[in-house]
Amino acid sequence: MKTYLNVVLAGVLALGALSASAQEAKLQSVADLHKNKTSLSGKEVRVQGKVVKVNEGIMKRNFLHLQDGTGDKTSNDLTVTSQQSAKVGDQVVIVGKVALDKDFGSGYNYPLLLEATSVTVKK
Repeated sequence: MKTYLNVVLAGVLALGALSASAQEAKLQSVADLHKNKTSLSGKEVRVQGKVVKVNEGIMKRNFLHLQDGTGDKTSNDLTVTSQQSAKVGDQVVIVGKVALDKDFGSGYNYPLLLEATSVTVKK
């Protein structure tokens, strides 16, 4: 009986961990990422939108700017870094970790940034 309870408890705990992981990777809007950046710091998130700017090969990473039509002039653009890239105009899904107040020096300072992202171009 004790073994059965341990198996059931382990299964419940695993489902809780899976739900927490799925919650962290819930689809966010660009505006919501700006609005909730403090509570999302260090967490993995997922966002989709249109690539509006690409800078490749800067500091051994690519910088992509993403917009999804949400937010105002201070919260409608999201910068992500990745080893992958996309083209301006591509619709993409991005998964990465939220970083705050990232300063790379030389004027590259970002109050909000998604780092080490995976980039999936939508067909």
